[in-house]
Amino acid sequence: MENVREKIEEAVAYIRQHTQMKPGVGVVLGTGLGDLVKEIEQEVALSYQDIPHFPVSTVESHAGKLIFGTISGKEVVAMQGRFHYYEGYSMKQITFPIRVMKFLGVNTLLISNACGGMNPLYRKGDLMIMEDHINLLGDNPLIGVNDEELGPRFPDMSEPYSHRLIEMVEEIALEEKIKVQRGVYVAVPGPNLETRAEYRFLRTIGADVVGMSTVPEVIVARHMNMEVCGISVITDECFPDALEPVNVADIIATANKAQPKLTILMKRLIERL
Repeated sequence: MENVREKIEEAVAYIRQHTQMKPGVGVVLGTGLGDLVKEIEQEVALSYQDIPHFPVSTVESHAGKLIFGTISGKEVVAMQGRFHYYEGYSMKQITFPIRVMKFLGVNTLLISNACGGMNPLYRKGDLMIMEDHINLLGDNPLIGVNDEELGPRFPDMSEPYSHRLIEMVEEIALEEKIKVQRGVYVAVPGPNLETRAEYRFLRTIGADVVGMSTVPEVIVARHMNMEVCGISVITDECFPDALEPVNVADIIATANKAQPKLTILMKRLIERL
């Protein structure tokens, strides 16, 4: 973990050559969900490939930039694109940017993703506020030697997603007349989508939506005592008895269509923080 801290410090040192901002809010934008960046009054945009020890996003629709600027006068840093386990990165690589954010001053993490809806009450294009998650990735970013300066050996996960922030998002959604669901996200390794039997299993164990990201970043954010708010965009309906083939172009198109609602919620939440 000392080596991890050295890498964090090297990444921060590079970033500090380009900006002295100390953003209190960090944002992670998932598949097809990069439009919040347009709301940021940008100071600087750094390519992942230029930041020491940052992985490089290989997934379609992930721009691969770290954006610094302000939203409604609040300093923010946004990841325009993220990393996934199925890309071949380790859990520590996937979550490295979250640790860097913490060292830059971030105390609140807003995270988004595209996912498949399994709850029969959900529909394609709905937004779901994450109130809990299930980790079926088969790995954990905290495995290995623990550095107590980064966080505790056994971090508590009784409230992975802040009740305070969930209530704020629900209030904003009500004011803006945006329909939101509230439920449980399960993370699986991917990259294939699930079989009918797998969807039945995931629903049986208590998940409302399924995706291939987010959980590692949230684990590390909580390890470093960040307050977290997660919002999922349901891009396809995963009902075993009425399952239809899905392609990535359709998923991205649905995410793009839902982006304005997500952008409003996140922008107004940042204003209230």
